[in-house]
Amino acid sequence: MRLVTFRHADSLKFGAVVDGGVVDLSARTGGRWPSLRAVLEARALPELAAAANGATPDFPLDAVALQPVIPDPGKILCVGINYASHAGEVGRALPSHPSVFSRFTSTLVAPGGAMVRPRASGDFDYEGELALVIGARCRAVPRERALSVVAGYTCFIDGSVRDYQKHSVTAGKNFPGTGPLGPWLVTADEIPDPQTLELTTRLNGTVVQHDTTDHMIFDVAAIVSYLSTFTPLEPGDVIATGTPDGVGLGRKPPLWMKAGDRLEVEISSIGTLGAHVVDE
Repeated sequence: MRLVTFRHADSLKFGAVVDGGVVDLSARTGGRWPSLRAVLEARALPELAAAANGATPDFPLDAVALQPVIPDPGKILCVGINYASHAGEVGRALPSHPSVFSRFTSTLVAPGGAMVRPRASGDFDYEGELALVIGARCRAVPRERALSVVAGYTCFIDGSVRDYQKHSVTAGKNFPGTGPLGPWLVTADEIPDPQTLELTTRLNGTVVQHDTTDHMIFDVAAIVSYLSTFTPLEPGDVIATGTPDGVGLGRKPPLWMKAGDRLEVEISSIGTLGAHVVDE
């Protein structure tokens, strides 16, 4: 399934993308759950699948406003320096353990929405990433079982304010409106191996990043296992898995995003997440 959170007629709903339209699963499940996060907490994905099976769309896709696929995650955890190519372009040694930072929910941006270049800096960079959403509460999950707690996969753009990041990763990664998430969540049954995906980032139509997820230093299973050793992972938590090379910081001269730019991250088996840049 491709699951979305969307707004229609001033109501926030969730549904499934079917035949170019959206099946309103909020309505078809009797309003039992207020959000996809609540569905995951209830372990109710099979009920959504049953409700979506054979259903015709309730709305055309262009008649709804897509929202971050999980607009209210309890945690957003991100892994930095997770492709050797990216480590090389920014002059970092390969890590021996995942390098982790967190994001606030206020950074999330809807698919097709505006990424906000802060007035405090012009060093606004892009990072296209595979993200996953946790589907079951877990703690200290062994690597061999780690994929079983993943609900599904989506696209993420880690908009980074590089000069602030130099003195504080938390600051550089947490300016409001810098983290598009979506466009939908592809459930894990459709992506049995997340290390076989192709990632492409385009800035104004030009390919600036292109790699495959098998080049991650720490694969998805290793990331989930590591994170769950120091914190419980909860349904709806979002984990971003790092970016390959090609970021603006690694170019000479640096390639910073500016107002009017359009950014896309496409991941095979998932889809394309788009955003445009505006000044604060």
